[in-house]
Amino acid sequence: MTTRHPISRAVAFAAVLLVAAGCATKQPAPVIERAPPPEPPRAEPPKPAPPKPVAKPVPTHTIKRGETLVGIALQYGLDYRELAAWNNIVNPNQISVGQVLVLAAPAGAASPPPAIVATPLPGTAPIIEARPLANTDKLKVEPRAQRLPYSDKALAQLSAGNATAGATPTPEPGPAAAPAPTPAPDKPPAGTQGEAIDWIWPVKGKLLAAFSEASKGIDIAGRKGAPVAAAAAGRVVYAGQGLRGYGKLVIIKHNETWLSAYAHNDNIVVKEQQDVKRGQKIAEMGSTDTDQVKLHFEIRRQGKPVDPARVLPPQ
Repeated sequence: MTTRHPISRAVAFAAVLLVAAGCATKQPAPVIERAPPPEPPRAEPPKPAPPKPVAKPVPTHTIKRGETLVGIALQYGLDYRELAAWNNIVNPNQISVGQVLVLAAPAGAASPPPAIVATPLPGTAPIIEARPLANTDKLKVEPRAQRLPYSDKALAQLSAGNATAGATPTPEPGPAAAPAPTPAPDKPPAGTQGEAIDWIWPVKGKLLAAFSEASKGIDIAGRKGAPVAAAAAGRVVYAGQGLRGYGKLVIIKHNETWLSAYAHNDNIVVKEQQDVKRGQKIAEMGSTDTDQVKLHFEIRRQGKPVDPARVLPPQ
């Protein structure tokens, strides 16, 4: 029987301890917890566009047999010139049955084109807008190209012109030109801009016929040639004889609300677009388109007839 040396036992025991220690100190593999990837930011839903404002429909009028542009304008309290411009009517005397007229300026409508010449109504001035005579941003009228026959002189002139194109030409002395007149801006009617108007009687006389829905006004007696006065300050928007049944007629627009009409005159002494004062003579009494000398007088509020006796002062 072989006896082991004590030293060998010790070495073997130490080796066993080292192996056991190595097994005891061995750590498990690390565990790494991985968080899920962040979610991409959610896009906000687009905000709904605000609703577009709905444009109010423009009022219209369908022309009936026997109507005239002046009569339609009077019916709605408008200036017949503006009514013609809104509807691109060049000749106020040429309108058709069934034609639809807009009774207000269309939204965003451009200004009327230049050089509109309308055949005037009887007793009225033509509607004329002159074309520009000088260069504008949209229209160039100068300079104009010229063609010259070939010659040595023309060639020399052309060469000299090209050489001095960038130089500022020296103007030849001459008589000073008068400055072009500045066009006056459109003025509102020279009447009262509020509701209240200081009315007066256009003539003094006996009341022949009271107001009714059929007559739309009153009839006042008088003598031929007696002065007819403006019942309030304003602007003459019509002066002529183009409305059947009214004879020689004057219409005055006092503001955007009120106008007045003076019919059957013998003579008209004012012109269209003329500003008149309260009490100013506008015509002379007569019997045109009627059977006796009288003044047919109407007052209209936004085109609707109003009984003059309700707004005129006591006689």
